[in-house]
Amino acid sequence: MAGPRGNAAFLADHEPAWAGQAADALGEMRAVLSDLPGGSSALFDHIGSTSVPGLAAKPFVDLQIRILPLPDEAQLARRLSPLGFEPARGSRPDSPGVTHDLPRGTETVAEDVWAKHLYVDPVRSMILHVRRADSPWGRYTVWFRDWLTAHPDRARQYEQTKRALSEQNVGKADYDDYTRAKTAFFDEVQPEFERWASLR
Repeated sequence: MAGPRGNAAFLADHEPAWAGQAADALGEMRAVLSDLPGGSSALFDHIGSTSVPGLAAKPFVDLQIRILPLPDEAQLARRLSPLGFEPARGSRPDSPGVTHDLPRGTETVAEDVWAKHLYVDPVRSMILHVRRADSPWGRYTVWFRDWLTAHPDRARQYEQTKRALSEQNVGKADYDDYTRAKTAFFDEVQPEFERWASLR
């Protein structure tokens, strides 16, 4: 997806309205997915930089559903399409995080646990990640959000990192290089936020 001003990695100042927009969309999804296998116990999360108060972000609200078993894409599309969400295919054949997450963290899990579906709502500028309920990535996104919220100094560091990467990726047609470059920050702080989460 291209970003505003011809810059796919454009960062916007934090908008307090993002939280309400996320809550409304997650409520809609909860209503239409509740009768799916695992739907009644599924978790619906606002994740990513738009979920951290005060943090600059790409102006796309990231949402997450954690559900087990993972529904097939056609089944999800029938439920989510009326809400404005459509399957995302990625800008490139190797776009990260479209059909599966790259394994990371300290847990050893079966390969199929990393499977996911990705959807976009182009009108409301929302991105939806549908992961298995037992996906470590699903937990990491929530832990990272809460850790940044609890550690404003780290949130500022993350924002500085993103701003530098945004400048480096001005004019590119998609987010892929920007997304991959952020991995260095995640690699640095992953042990820290995992330890923090384990002590809560």
